[in-house]
This record gives sequence, C-alpha cells and structure tokens, in this order.
Amino acid sequence: MEGVRQGGGPPAGGPGSGSGSASGSFPSLFPPGLHGIYGECRRLYPDQPNPLQVTAIIKYWLGGPDPLDYVSMYRNLGNPALNVPEHWHYISFGLSDLYGDNRVHEFTGTDGPSGFGFELTFRLKRETGESAPPTWPAELMQGLARYVFQSENTFCSGDHVSWHNPLDNSESRIQHMLLTEDPQMQPVQTPFGVVTFLQIVGVCTEELHAAQQWNGQGILELLRTVPVAGGPWLITDMRRGETIFEIDPHLQQERVDKGIETDGSNLSGVSAKCAWDDLSRPPEDDEDSRSICIGTQPRRLSGKDTEQIRETLRRGLEINSKPVLPPINAQRQNGLNHDRAPSRKDSLESESSAAIIPHELIRTRQLESVHLKFNQESGALIPLCLRGRLLHGRHFTYKSITGDTAITFVSTGVEGAFATEEHPYAAHGPWLQILLTEEFVERMLEDLEDLNSPEEFKLPKEYSWPEKKLKVSILPDAVFDNPLH
Repeated sequence: MEGVRQGGGPPAGGPGSGSGSASGSFPSLFPPGLHGIYGECRRLYPDQPNPLQVTAIIKYWLGGPDPLDYVSMYRNLGNPALNVPEHWHYISFGLSDLYGDNRVHEFTGTDGPSGFGFELTFRLKRETGESAPPTWPAELMQGLARYVFQSENTFCSGDHVSWHNPLDNSESRIQHMLLTEDPQMQPVQTPFGVVTFLQIVGVCTEELHAAQQWNGQGILELLRTVPVAGGPWLITDMRRGETIFEIDPHLQQERVDKGIETDGSNLSGVSAKCAWDDLSRPPEDDEDSRSICIGTQPRRLSGKDTEQIRETLRRGLEINSKPVLPPINAQRQNGLNHDRAPSRKDSLESESSAAIIPHELIRTRQLESVHLKFNQESGALIPLCLRGRLLHGRHFTYKSITGDTAITFVSTGVEGAFATEEHPYAAHGPWLQILLTEEFVERMLEDLEDLNSPEEFKLPKEYSWPEKKLKVSILPDAVFDNPLH
C-alpha cells in the first residue's frame, strides 16, 4: 500500500528529485498545491531538501486506498532553551488540494479552504540512537485522512479522536489523540485556497476523558506546562507512563474540575452506537417506531435534518451564552454560528437539501414515551451530556454510526429545537429530540451515577423513569452490530 523513499515530492519533477533549486524555483509541472506546502517545509527545514517520505504506491485518485499522496518525515533538533527535545516531524500531503484539476478535491476558488483546508502533522520524540523515523505515524495519519474523506467532516484545533488502541500498536498508554495548531508551520496560501496545519497530539485515556468532560483546548494547555507530557511544542512520547494528573495531582482538582464547573463541556456531539424506540405505539407500527429496523429498510434523515445534526456536531468548540440549533426549515447559510469552515459535503449538499422532502419526514411528531438505547461507551457519556452540557443551557447529539438515527438532548435554554417543555419528546423521521428540565437532569445524574464506574458495570443495564415515560438501556455492542440477534 505504501512505500518509503527519499524525496520531498512527486517522483517526476518533485522537490525531492533534485530538479528544483535551493532558491525555491520549481519546474512548471510541479503541482502548485504541493509546491505551496513544500515551500513551507523548506522554510522550516532548509537543510533537509530531500526528507524520507512515505508515499501511496497507488494514488487515491487512481483507486488506491490511501488518501494522502505523501507523508514527509523531518528530523527536528528541538529547542533546548525551551526544554523541547529532539523529535521527528511528520507532515501530510493530500487533505488539501494539491492539483487543482478536480481529480480529488473540488476547486472552489482561492479565497476559501484548499480541499479540506488543512494538512496533518505529528511530532514524535526521537529515541536515543534512533537514526531514522518510524513509519507507523504515516499509517496513523492515513487512518485519520480516511475518516475525513469518508465522512467529509473536517477536523479543528481542540478536537479529540477516541482511538482505543496504542498509536504504535505497542503496550503504550498513549491510545487517543487531540488536535491543535502546529507550533511552527504557518498557514499557506496556494492557488487553490488556504492550507493550515493541525498537529496530532497523543494522549492517555484519562486525558481524553478530561478533554471530553471539559474541553480539548484546556487539556492541551495543561500538556504544554508538563515537559514530559508534551511541553510547549506538544511532542508525543510513546514511552510516557504517567498521565498529567499522576505527574501533578493538583491539575485535576484545581484546573479540570474547576473548569468543568465553570465552563461546562465544549463537546456538543459524538458519533455513537445508539437507537431509540417510540413506546407511544405498538412496536409493529412501522410508521412511528424508530428502533433499529429489523427486516425493513429504515427511512433516511431528510437533507435539512442531516445538515442540522452535522452543524451540531461541528460546533463543539463554540461557547454561546444562548445556544441555538439552526432552523430546520430555513436555507442553511455557511458559517452560521460556528467557527469552523463548512465541510465539502456541506457545500455539495446545500442545493439538494432544499429539494422537496416527503411529508412524513418533515412532520414533527410529538411522542408520549421513548426508549433510548446505547452501547457502554456511548452510555458512559450521558453524565457528561447532562452535567457538562444541559446544566449549562446547551445541547448534545448522538449520531448513530450503524444506522441513520440521531438523538439530541436539549435544555430549556436552546432555541430552534422542535422539542418543547409541553412536548419534551419530538421527532423528525429518525431524529429524536429530548428536552430535559434542570430538575429532571439533577435526578437523572443521581440515578445514573454508576455509569461513572464502568469496571463494575454488567450488561444489559436498564434505567427507567415511569412518570416521565422515559427508559434508557445500556446494551452490548453486538446488539448494534447485528440487530437481527
């Protein structure tokens, strides 16, 4: 799938082929988008014109599996004065538009983002005696790029990635990732738009959970203050055996817990294994049952509903005093109430989203009683949803990764929701909204306290509030992976 070669660009006429001069002049056949990124690399590493490079043997635009054309690997000497150790610096080529001829990305002009608008970087601490950079970070970056290309959702500084596996497939505690601006790479203006550089930062499970409960930017700032956990340039050390909270126990109570209490959580939604049933009607009534559909083809979310859910998931970094869900029946406007650039999928679907939608999909249905279903990992985030989001007047969305289902919890302070205090359970097709009052949220937090102790958890687990006509079940993954069983 991939090969390692010496060179900083494409095989023919690329910057690593020796056809470009040290002054920065390149032959006209060199792709302009690649030229722009490589120019920034040459600015940072003028003494390394031909870095080792992992390259996709069959390019993505020729049917290959790897979206990144190249990952260049540089040796960075660090900065002893800032206590920054020597490390390997990995830089991707392919999430932005390298070619400008629509072979991978749709060209949308020079003023907006190039392709997805960013490239990934990664800084890995160099081990003593290590003469060449390990290549596993390139495959890690390809994995993240596949997610972006398949979902067409972009990353943003402060985002987190739940990986649940040592990044290098060892026994390391570094099993998840946060994303932040690269401390040295500057945004690049190319003929096909602007490219920024997002750095992957490896973190432990406890640090990921803290980022979810509070926010990614806060945890990144803490990591910068602990040299062995990243330091000012956030360098990943796969041999790190302690979390920042074990290194400095005061960080949890004095910074994270206080931040959660003051700020709440900036995590506005997750992709999850989840489903829901309308208990107001018999299960066989397919018109109103929104469970995992057994033996039937589930109806899909309408275009407008899909946009609104995507908008919610994209707004995880924003703190509004008065959170607003975008209106379902209004034409979506790019850049509405969020600080991320719209994804390519948003722009491609903006026209189709205004198309005529079948009546049963746009009709809001008020439900009397609902049953929510989550796997254990998703269920463990319910206290976060309640304490970190709803008690701060915000909303939280679960979007199913195994079907076309979504569940959004909203507080009474969220405008634009179709769930109301009079009708707290409401649905648009397979998208359910649940409005919870502050009093009910406090009660649920007490009843769901054991969700915070997964080691003592036995599945299946059920919680019920009969007077509210609400039931929550925590089920094994197999129920969602194979709904026929």
